[in-house]
Amino acid sequence: MRTSSQSFSGWPALLCTLGLFLSLFSLGAAVKEHDFKKCDQSGFCRRNRAYADKAIAQGSSWQAPYKILPTESAFKDGLFHATILKTIDDAGTTVELPLTVAFHKSGTARVTVDEKRRQEKNIELRHNSKARKERYNEAEKWAIVGGTTVDVDAKISYTGDTGIKIQYGPNSAFEAHISYSPYSIEFKRDGSAQLKLNDRGLMNLEHWRPKVEKPPVEEKNEGEENTENTESKEEAAVEPAGDDESTWWDETFGGNTDSKPRGPESIALDITFFGYDHVYGIPEHAGPLSLKETRGGDGAYTEPYRLYNSDVFEYILDSPMTLYGAIPLMQAHRKDSTVAVFWLNAAETWIDIVKTKPSTNPLALVKGPKTNTQTHWISEAGIMDLFVFLGPTPQDVNKAYGELTGTTSMPQEFSIGYHQCRWNYVSDDDVKEVDRKMDRHQIPYDVIWLDIEYTSEKKYFTWDDDMFKDPVSMGQQLDSHGRKLVVIIDPHIKNTGGYPVIDELKSNGLAVKNKEGNDFDGWCWPGSSMWIDCFNPAAPKWWKSLFQYSKFKGTMENTWVWNDMNEPSVFNGPEVTMPKDNLHYGSWEHRDVHNLNGMTFHNATYEALLSRKKGELRRPFVLTRSFYAGSQRISAMWTGDNQASWEHLGAAIPMILNQGVSGYPFSGADVGGFFGNPEAELQTRWYQAGAFYPFFRGHAHIDARRREPYLLAEPYRDIVTAALRLRYSLIPSWYTAFHQAHRDGSPIIRPMYWTHPSSEGGFSVDDQFFVGSTGLLVKPVVEQGKKTADVYIPDDEAYYNYFTYQKVPTTNGKTVTIDAPLETIPILMRGGHIFPRRDIPRRSTQLMKYDDYTLVVVVSKAGTAEGQLYADDGDSFDYQKGEYIHRTFRLEVSKLTSTDADGRETKKIREGAWLKSMHNVAVDKIIVVGAPASWADKKEVQLESDGKHSAVKLEYFKGDANRAPFAIVGRVGARIGADWTITFA
Repeated sequence: MRTSSQSFSGWPALLCTLGLFLSLFSLGAAVKEHDFKKCDQSGFCRRNRAYADKAIAQGSSWQAPYKILPTESAFKDGLFHATILKTIDDAGTTVELPLTVAFHKSGTARVTVDEKRRQEKNIELRHNSKARKERYNEAEKWAIVGGTTVDVDAKISYTGDTGIKIQYGPNSAFEAHISYSPYSIEFKRDGSAQLKLNDRGLMNLEHWRPKVEKPPVEEKNEGEENTENTESKEEAAVEPAGDDESTWWDETFGGNTDSKPRGPESIALDITFFGYDHVYGIPEHAGPLSLKETRGGDGAYTEPYRLYNSDVFEYILDSPMTLYGAIPLMQAHRKDSTVAVFWLNAAETWIDIVKTKPSTNPLALVKGPKTNTQTHWISEAGIMDLFVFLGPTPQDVNKAYGELTGTTSMPQEFSIGYHQCRWNYVSDDDVKEVDRKMDRHQIPYDVIWLDIEYTSEKKYFTWDDDMFKDPVSMGQQLDSHGRKLVVIIDPHIKNTGGYPVIDELKSNGLAVKNKEGNDFDGWCWPGSSMWIDCFNPAAPKWWKSLFQYSKFKGTMENTWVWNDMNEPSVFNGPEVTMPKDNLHYGSWEHRDVHNLNGMTFHNATYEALLSRKKGELRRPFVLTRSFYAGSQRISAMWTGDNQASWEHLGAAIPMILNQGVSGYPFSGADVGGFFGNPEAELQTRWYQAGAFYPFFRGHAHIDARRREPYLLAEPYRDIVTAALRLRYSLIPSWYTAFHQAHRDGSPIIRPMYWTHPSSEGGFSVDDQFFVGSTGLLVKPVVEQGKKTADVYIPDDEAYYNYFTYQKVPTTNGKTVTIDAPLETIPILMRGGHIFPRRDIPRRSTQLMKYDDYTLVVVVSKAGTAEGQLYADDGDSFDYQKGEYIHRTFRLEVSKLTSTDADGRETKKIREGAWLKSMHNVAVDKIIVVGAPASWADKKEVQLESDGKHSAVKLEYFKGDANRAPFAIVGRVGARIGADWTITFA
């Protein structure tokens, strides 16, 4: 949510202050790139790029200054300890850098490098700073939840004066070759090199050093310089100038000066992926799924990818510019092989990517090596801490990353329905009227949202007394239709008198501090504001108290929360955020924890929503804009302040796909675009695409025209309504996909490289995807006036049109063109899958809760199919006690079976109220697409369920040029949670 003078109307008439504040942002202004740093404006990035350029220019003569003394290393019980010595001058002076390499039972390896002098706090801080002296080493407290049990069976396969080799992982198939001089680590799988740390010798850890005050340069009178010998001037010009200290001790950008009390402290490391020419991940950026090179050249960026959570409105597309969140996980993929690295650092980070093209010898009989992807990771502060994943599949990488940082939580079921939002619904009557009109036009939705204007003078935990006089009545109307309300709560607290929340924040000492240790005051929507410091363990406890129903009057059990502006956004701060020398709990500088800040805030909100009254324990729903690795455990996210343009519609899909493969699949984009007014065609196509976003929300800026779906003229309204109903019919499949993501970290919508890691033509395809394991292949139309879609086919399986059952003529590794008029979403069904639907139109997910199911069976070329259904009460944590239904459906030529996917004896499950209610929910019908011709004369099939046998009607429809043969079985009537078998023979 950004930029509108309308939102400031309630401020006191302090004209000079108001004028200063309003000058910060102009109405509807696009992002100003000069408000955000480029690499050469970020001192540590510029220094490390220059260091890399120097090393590369010297080629084989470059001597990396980092080495391990063999006598100072040891390996025991899965842990390798050593000291890296960094040579810092010609006299051979060294700095000690403790190294630990941990090998985990999960198959990951962790490499950490610290700085002994800072560890021991044996440094001097400038400016009488109260900051910590150590390098920040607490990111794992927030990001890591498991997967770090040491593999005590890891073993040495070689040791000597040059290095050590350690085998680890499943069947000892992984190996780490640690070289001592210069220091590097090469990781192998099955004897083949996959990636190498410090491959090019670009590692750089800026050690502590005192600032040496240099004498001032003697000023000369005008003309005196002309008396110097020109030859001596030229000699001086080519003499080495030494290290550039201009950004070591302080740094100014946009009128703000960073005091840098610890001096230079950046870390950098190069990582080479051998034979890999595609890398993915490191969100959030508005660019392609397959990451681009960053050192110039044809189609490449000239800037590194940046991770520095920022409030960037109307962001630039096809850019490595930083956005709102940061997940420093990068996957590298080639045919049938995936590896990854996770750079655990919460400070500002830049990543360069270069792909080396091997020179070819025309006389060579054997094909030369494939492309290597060389990456260079640069962070401003903290320890060097990274994890290595050796796959070998994308699924293996995501599963291991999920074990490490957690998987997406099971959502409230309503949250995967449609969300209706704008900045702002102006009153409780406005909300009620939108709710009524959605029903009047039979448009399903689950949630309506309130932006900041619902508050009294932008004070959170309050209601505007004039416009939201009766929030309880508003909530009750929504609840009667099975719907929810989401209200925005941001981390900036208005600094004004007579406001209990700010009084408590101050009196409890829970605000972020400035560099002097006083409460930091900055500007955001309320004007003068302070920020809750959720790194302080006392802050979430206090925050929780504010959400109690008894305290936040007007909220109900159907009220949930949206956390925005939590990068944090500070309108008058450097790069629209908090000064880096601000102080958080534990005296850590903001520079150390910046990318974690948003996560700590929405974590506090998540904890607060678990229980808002005695005896309550429910799954929270929290939406966040800012995030870090681990945020997937506690929130959904969206891609921020996009625009109502075809280009932004197209950009959303690769961004959401990238979130999924980076372990954060509950993601979406503002449908229709936040800024601007989409024409009807664009809005319609966006709803069709949004119906396949894991998080599906329409949203608009305060200055945008109202654009609720019912306001569209025909035929657009009917087309959008059909897209929404399609989403709702597939809710069982979406919920099952969320459960799969929760269990193993898999993406909810899946790119081609992830589902088909052998199909090289799909590795850069980022405009189509499979939905979970349903076999539904979706290619949204994202171009104006387009009436066809070119769909890449990654295998030689059968594919059918979702709506017509037409068998599509496809070729493995080629694209197929299918019709996609405005009223149609290009969706293909892949043979071999079974997916569940609920076909009765309802106005919300809650009202579908006990509807019967339809199963769609799409027969493979081999005559088989398989799929799953997962269901629970969609609200509580009772699923953790076994209160759920999880079925595997399997077609094997003449039999279709339903069995418990977890191998449980369902009759022995202790049933609660929800599971007992599901006894009345059945399979209504089964649609078999691609039904074999041998069924043509059948009129019924045999059902066995709960020990009973019965005949069920079968209707067979012969195929023709426009439709494959299909059959409808039903009414089936078998309990959805029971074992059953249907025999077609």
